Amino acid sequence: MNQKPFQGVQTYTTKEYTIEKKKSAALFTEIDDMLNTLQLKDGMAVSFHHHLRNGDEVLPMVMAALQKRGIKNITLAASSVFPCHAMLVDLLEDGTVTRIHADYISGPVAEAISRGKCKEVCTITTHGGRPRAILEGELPIDVAFLAAPSADKKGNATGSMGPSSCGVLGYAIADAQMAKEVVLITDHLVDSVDEPEIDGHWVDAVLTVDRIGDKNGIVSGTTRVTRDPVGLRVARHTVDALAMSGILDDGFSFQTGAGGISLAVATYLRDWMIEHNVKGSFASGGITDALVQMMEEGLFENLWDVQCFTVGATESIAKNANHKKMSASKYANPLQMGNIVDQLDVVILGASEIDLDFNVNVTTGSDGMILGGSGGHADTAAGAKIAVIVTKLVNARRAAVVKKVRTISTPGETVDLIVTERGLAVNPKNQWLTEKLKHHPMYCTIEQLYDTAIQMTGIPKERPKGEKVVAVSEYRDGTMLDQIYEVEE
Repeated sequence: MNQKPFQGVQTYTTKEYTIEKKKSAALFTEIDDMLNTLQLKDGMAVSFHHHLRNGDEVLPMVMAALQKRGIKNITLAASSVFPCHAMLVDLLEDGTVTRIHADYISGPVAEAISRGKCKEVCTITTHGGRPRAILEGELPIDVAFLAAPSADKKGNATGSMGPSSCGVLGYAIADAQMAKEVVLITDHLVDSVDEPEIDGHWVDAVLTVDRIGDKNGIVSGTTRVTRDPVGLRVARHTVDALAMSGILDDGFSFQTGAGGISLAVATYLRDWMIEHNVKGSFASGGITDALVQMMEEGLFENLWDVQCFTVGATESIAKNANHKKMSASKYANPLQMGNIVDQLDVVILGASEIDLDFNVNVTTGSDGMILGGSGGHADTAAGAKIAVIVTKLVNARRAAVVKKVRTISTPGETVDLIVTERGLAVNPKNQWLTEKLKHHPMYCTIEQLYDTAIQMTGIPKERPKGEKVVAVSEYRDGTMLDQIYEVEE
């Protein structure tokens, strides 16, 4: 592990990325025949994308084949890891995989890493940090194995066609551009893909299989609007505060996270926009049915989509011209000229913990167990004019506001507003927002929120940390925000 510590949010010099490759793709129907053509070796780095989320069957298929061949010390550079990838635990234990680099890790693999079962220190980065690292050569990839819901014989691929359609392949684009060898794995081979996200000139091989996954796995428990009355109250307070801030003018841009309260904010925002006859410029990020509805009703001119969170969103991207696809680099790479997150007015995000310095943890639980990761959290917080954290003040008898978060996922200097059912607190660094909201009836300081939470829960017992560092929380620029320690049995 050789990373510089986080030194604060920097000003980045942006650039255009120009990728030129000239290849012709070979066609295969058997995975072993395809693998025989690749430069497989111990210590290699392989990558996958996560657009099928918890319905993905490509990563398990390929990794089982690599394990069978006895390849060891693999770096797994998957954009995200889900419970459907539980078979990786065995590969950690037998040394097939010795390091994982991902934006988000959940389920049995997250627990295994937390328990110290991965030989090397893993990296949990951001959705913008990953393509930056790939395109800048910091994360070299030997072979990219990319699930392609639809591909043609030339190697062109799209996520918006086929029985396993996931909408868009935004997280796979940097991999396809930069990997030494690129393999598309598809269950829908067609004569021609007219508007591909993956250009055939980047692709070495196309493998056809019976099935690449279950598209219904795109939807998970974290991508549904909350029905909890307390959570809905938080969402209503959030829209009220945004309206009071004055940022919800015609042409404003918006993104919401995938948490239940965050998605509820979109529902209340829709009602507010209709009532006040306000229309936005674009909504972005992971796209849901709520955002599709707002676009189709004319409330947002465009959607910028890096991944679909619902089956309805995958259907929209295939038929709506103003539902636009983008790469992960276009979305959130801090070095990418014209990236979308830097054009955001408002982003709504969740949190596991927030501390008195406004640092946010969405990576681990209070016990240190890995729960997920930043994803686009730190990227959008840095880019948006107002980054809002929405949360219940107490959840499962644990206070959301604490003295110090267990793991920093998003630095406090990029967070502007915290909204709970018991009050809302503005980061003192944001003076203009403080002036706008200081007369809001829910206005309070972060210290007051902390005191209220402690009165409800008592002072939480600090959970001990193990001695071994098992992972690092990496900022979008590649610097280290925090270390994650082994959780002992």
